[in-house]
Amino acid sequence: MAGNIYDALRESHELQRSLCRKLLRAAPSSERRQQIFRELRIELAAHAAAEERFLYAPMLMDDMGLNPSRHALAEHHEIDECVESLAEADEQGGSWLAKARQLSHEVHHHLKEEESKFFQISGKILTETQKERLAQRYLKDFARMKKVFAESL
Repeated sequence: MAGNIYDALRESHELQRSLCRKLLRAAPSSERRQQIFRELRIELAAHAAAEERFLYAPMLMDDMGLNPSRHALAEHHEIDECVESLAEADEQGGSWLAKARQLSHEVHHHLKEEESKFFQISGKILTETQKERLAQRYLKDFARMKKVFAESL
């Protein structure tokens, strides 16, 4: 089990990176590609929901965390839009791969920025006890949201 909120988030971040790579390598119109995309959609949605509740919300309450949290929320919205665009795209067309690449780019950009900037800012705001408690709450909600999103797809 993760020791603090950052450890917990990094586990999901690594899975997101891996799923993006697998998605781009999967054969067109294959069941495997569809399975990877479904898994990525669930992972991204559950992660974003739990992260927004248990990291961004506390950060929004501190002046130093306000703008970074807003920026991170906007990036989650951009990723959501990429996911929806890809879900609607024709797998046979060339636009599908372009949209998958855009999604992968957005995900990788967000994760890198979050780990290199946002974690440092929030680390100055949150106490060690808060980081540990937020990890527990995040993990519980993340697991619950994965089930919710899996049932809705």
